[in-house]
Amino acid sequence: MLQTTQTLPADHLGFAYLLHEALNRPGVISEAYRAFHRYSVGNQILAAVQLLERGMNLSPIASFNTWRERNRHVKKGERALALWMPVTHKREDEETGEVSVHTRFALRRNWFSLEQTDGEPYLPELQSSDWDCEKALQSLDVHEVPFSSLDGNIQGHSQGRTLAINPLAALKHKTRFHELAHIVLGHTDGRLIADTEKPTRAIADVEAEGAAYLLCAILGLPGLDEARGYIQHWLASETLLDFTARRIFVAANAVLRAGAPL
Repeated sequence: MLQTTQTLPADHLGFAYLLHEALNRPGVISEAYRAFHRYSVGNQILAAVQLLERGMNLSPIASFNTWRERNRHVKKGERALALWMPVTHKREDEETGEVSVHTRFALRRNWFSLEQTDGEPYLPELQSSDWDCEKALQSLDVHEVPFSSLDGNIQGHSQGRTLAINPLAALKHKTRFHELAHIVLGHTDGRLIADTEKPTRAIADVEAEGAAYLLCAILGLPGLDEARGYIQHWLASETLLDFTARRIFVAANAVLRAGAPL
């Protein structure tokens, strides 16, 4: 099988780099979603970045064996694409003997684009771009309640499994994505998160707004410039860590999948 595993990524394959690319190349995000909708948001952008770096189109991708099952074969000399895959392993405590399960992400190089193959004609799978907000809220067990804050500067807030959007919010959909991401990422457990300025939770707001940015870009909704500025404001001079970027992709993927058509 044409497959290798890389546990320590090259800089240009890390989650922080992918988020940087997404923030600076928003048009690629929606195109990547249309081409690679079966994959996670992070892997969609990862595949797109690799193909664009090689001067290739964002055409459908599949594993070596999957192309073979479709009566297509990978052309000689083609380099595989790398995608992030979860790897689960067990760890036993030497003192207590208790076994815990841990998951890490490893790069596996076993995917090729349609352009890298020859064989039987390929019929693309039809994909609906409809995203249902009500379905997403229900699937995520989140309830939207009336906005009750007296602070007119607050665009929205979330607590526990509930969120509220200011009726006067300029970009209600982006604010809703932001608050949904707070909930999905566990920021609201036991305390109120309000969409206003509190530097003590800068990273939490970067994570929520990063997810909102990705979702707006994927679904073709306005608010990208505002989200980008918001993220840059909260990051200030800090370095975006891979851990934080990965959580952004995880949140965006969870919200997107929750409202996707069956």
